[in-house]
Amino acid sequence: MRDLYPTRGSEETIIDRADPVLHGEAAGEHALSGEEAAYFEANGFIIFPGFFSPEEVAAFNDAFEALKQDRTLMDREEYIAEPASNELRSIFSQHLFHPLFDALTRDRRILDKVEQILGSKAYIHHSRINIKPAYKGKSFPWHSDFETWHAEDGLPHCRNVTAWVMLTDNTPFNGPLYLIPGSHKKFVACAGETPEENYKESLRNQRYGVPSLEAIRKLADAAKLAAALGEAGTLVLHDGNVMHGSPDNISPDARTNAFFVYNSVENTPEAPFAASTRRAPFLSLDDYAPL
Repeated sequence: MRDLYPTRGSEETIIDRADPVLHGEAAGEHALSGEEAAYFEANGFIIFPGFFSPEEVAAFNDAFEALKQDRTLMDREEYIAEPASNELRSIFSQHLFHPLFDALTRDRRILDKVEQILGSKAYIHHSRINIKPAYKGKSFPWHSDFETWHAEDGLPHCRNVTAWVMLTDNTPFNGPLYLIPGSHKKFVACAGETPEENYKESLRNQRYGVPSLEAIRKLADAAKLAAALGEAGTLVLHDGNVMHGSPDNISPDARTNAFFVYNSVENTPEAPFAASTRRAPFLSLDDYAPL
């Protein structure tokens, strides 16, 4: 198949997105409304405050704490530490380790919206819980998730969406997610050849697949930066290619979010487009059965 998004070459370039943003029509009780779909198409993300009840959020956090304390999991690759310490930064594949998160991947309140955006059934490409500890949680640089999924996992098309749940309040001060509205309609082909097993370093400190300051300025010229803020229980959907990042958490409050990456069953991985081998299995799951 022709590479629609060549990246990791000698020079950085910005090209137009080759795929539609919305692939399907509204179907199902919990689909996006016309106004919501138009907002997502234009901006590349949408925020739903108060989506989950306090009781649901409490159950999610109990499940998260159970995973944190599960000593049988602590030495696995799915547990990622902060770059400057051994404090937990991310847990991957939470939906494979706890039945509550597994059930959440199939929640029709989310899945109706996902299938509408993707125009097909979906499977989980990967899932993760990102933790920014109070006062010392480190930043994530600006990046497009799809650039990595294309380059290193072999996803041919941008036909994926991330649904994520705020397990704690996300404030202006505790390292919230920043986004560039509309940036999902451009693809930043990053410079630099992918090192072997790049994921082992990038999950702690990403260096490849990171746009230059000039590229970020060009993307930001068309829209003001946005922050995904909200109380625990807020749901966010963001396109796989929207440019996003987050600052350090220097507040006294931790920030924890649970992410679920949905990919179309019609967009399963091929050989990586800009790496010698695919990333570890927990980053590119091979169960393509529709949810």
